[in-house]
Amino acid sequence: MSLAEPNDTLAAAPIPAAPGRKKFGATVTRAAIPAVNGSLYAARTKIQPQAVRGTFRTVKWALLALTLGIYYLVPFIRWNRGLGEPSQAVLLDLDRGRFYFFSIELWPQDVTYVMGLLILAAFALFLMNAVAGRVWCGYLCPQTVWTDLFMAVERVIEGDRRARLKLDAAPWSVEKVVLRSLKHTIWLMIAWWTGGAWVLYFADAPTLVIELATFQASPAAYLAILTLTATTYTLAGHMREQVCTYMCPWPRIQGALTDEHSLNILYRSDRGEPRTPVKRATALRAAGRPAGDCVDCFACVAACPAGIDIRDGLQMDCIQCGLCADACDTVMGKLGRPGGLIGYDTEANCRSRARGKPPVSRVLRPRTVLYGVLVAGVGGGMLYGLATRSFTGLSVIHDRNPLFVTLSDGSVRNGYTVRLINKRPEERRFSLSVDGLADARVEVVGGTPGDMPVPSDSTQEFRVLVFAPAGTRPEASVPLSFRIADPTTGETARAQDTFKAP
Repeated sequence: MSLAEPNDTLAAAPIPAAPGRKKFGATVTRAAIPAVNGSLYAARTKIQPQAVRGTFRTVKWALLALTLGIYYLVPFIRWNRGLGEPSQAVLLDLDRGRFYFFSIELWPQDVTYVMGLLILAAFALFLMNAVAGRVWCGYLCPQTVWTDLFMAVERVIEGDRRARLKLDAAPWSVEKVVLRSLKHTIWLMIAWWTGGAWVLYFADAPTLVIELATFQASPAAYLAILTLTATTYTLAGHMREQVCTYMCPWPRIQGALTDEHSLNILYRSDRGEPRTPVKRATALRAAGRPAGDCVDCFACVAACPAGIDIRDGLQMDCIQCGLCADACDTVMGKLGRPGGLIGYDTEANCRSRARGKPPVSRVLRPRTVLYGVLVAGVGGGMLYGLATRSFTGLSVIHDRNPLFVTLSDGSVRNGYTVRLINKRPEERRFSLSVDGLADARVEVVGGTPGDMPVPSDSTQEFRVLVFAPAGTRPEASVPLSFRIADPTTGETARAQDTFKAP
């Protein structure tokens, strides 16, 4: 087949769409018509993308290797935190209620940082979408990354697009069974290791690997691996583009975050139309008649992992991966024509070129500035909070019954449960003082207020009694301030409560 001839496996004859059933401005083809009359859903046609080479494909390979390398290898990175502390660089220790990220240690009380990280990720995603469309979906989304990996395995075992289509249409044979079995076995191995890598973030990775291999790990670990194995195998191996189109909410949200100046993968119709085969285009141009650069070869459609025709305009199914641009550039290179017929462009540029005006570029505009400021603000606030956060904490709970006790000498006693928090990897000794009540006397049951030890990276409860002498006791409740201090580091912490009296 020459480049000037349409691909007969893809060039389904267009037919008019039924009223109310037009798909995002795209022409509905016979392949999209339900197999059963009256059905509300179209029968899914398996998509077999063509392998391509080019700039976007190279970037996707590099990001795939980087992201998968991070995911699979990070649990094995070691980080020295001192004696008795976990040595895994990134660890979510559910037993101790700690999250370790290299030198950062977060406690359950630090949940605000987790919320801040989620907010930061949302604003960063908004910014990426406003600048370059669905660049996250096309290059960094886990569904895209694992689907790319699964399709690469499929391509190595079963061949490229034409070979896979031929294998799909062929009757079952020994060769087909062997190829399909090998493919699915490797898919399951990748999915299994994906689930295994996930549980390594929740326990010491080398130890857990040995326990898993010797069947000594907890049932929860095996259940988590089995669940993630099944979901990875199903989503990346079978559902593929269906996840992006029907399960993911982002395609329906992104329209509100983009505008005419957002970069998207677009077909430059001002240059490509009218579509004309190579030989006829030469004749038309010689006669002074218009002929576009698009030769209607359908290479862009064959390369698309979502199976859409980018020449029909922006569509919800498109993940902006750029593989159609690589396929088109390859064809243009063989024809001796300049590349870029399909590529990142803006709708404003398309309209500007159609009017014969110079290109328009507006990266800095109100929405991108706003998203950038929000990203910088949230990120800066989190960094400041991490840099200035205290490694000492204090909480006080007043006794509920009795609220106070009047002693025989007329003094009043209140009881409190005081919890001291030590977030450092060494034992610390604190002194306790109380402000707000004149001539108050403080006692620590089983200890002294001037020496209250707290083990490393832990909390410790103390029973504290506060006495108000008979001559100075209040007539009602008064605010009370508890203060602890570490004489070694100079760190302090305060907590407020009340002193109850008759």
